[in-house]
Amino acid sequence: MANTYPEIEEAILYIQRNICEPLSLSQLANHVSYSPYHFTRIFKARTGLTPLYYVSSMRLQKAKDLLLNTDLTVRDVGMEIGQQSLGTFTTRFTGKVGMSPFQFRNSHLQVDHYLHSLQKLSNWHEYPPSFHQYARIDGTIQTTQPFNGFILIGLFSKPIPEEFPLYGTLLSSTGDFSFMNVRPGTYYLMATSVSWEMQSMGILLPHTTLRTRSKIPIVVKPDSIVPHQEVTLYPPKLDDPPILVSLPSLMNRFLNRVR
Repeated sequence: MANTYPEIEEAILYIQRNICEPLSLSQLANHVSYSPYHFTRIFKARTGLTPLYYVSSMRLQKAKDLLLNTDLTVRDVGMEIGQQSLGTFTTRFTGKVGMSPFQFRNSHLQVDHYLHSLQKLSNWHEYPPSFHQYARIDGTIQTTQPFNGFILIGLFSKPIPEEFPLYGTLLSSTGDFSFMNVRPGTYYLMATSVSWEMQSMGILLPHTTLRTRSKIPIVVKPDSIVPHQEVTLYPPKLDDPPILVSLPSLMNRFLNRVR
């Protein structure tokens, strides 16, 4: 992506440095000398998200880091990112990540098992639906850097990998992929890679994995043909949103479908 609006990089760095502090739209806009309206417009053009949605997402990523790297209680983790209510924090975290904060903190126990099961898998093909009432989305995924592992790819409702994808799968290599029976709607295609040699912490906190995302939505209409999707995995960029959805949960869901 071209470096459009480079001042947004400074805003993102400012958010990252102050993620545990109160951050208002006017404060962020003032930091780069823009009006809130203009700042929101160019921030969304660069990242795909509004500034405050991005801040909220980064706070949940910070919560994931704190859950795995500190002994803080779940309540204290929520308070660190500005959530005074344990119930509100738990509900938001569970909805975006796909498991509760307590489950996430203990999920490292299953990561190696899922990884080992995928390594032994001989058939990565899921059974297609018996009927094709809706659209089919075909595409090809490549990479700027070789890696030895697999790819998690999905269609999401927003331009950020949060919540479980509406349609998702795992690929054993780069190349062609398909999503079958996709209902009419608006989707964002996103993917990331996992190398076989990765440790569980790197899978739970995928800060450095290769990734790709579409800020331009894929619109599926009744009786329409969706163009072939060409996407490329690349090293993470500063303006990429965090990967909030639990990768081990996606791995487990895939294993349950192909077994």
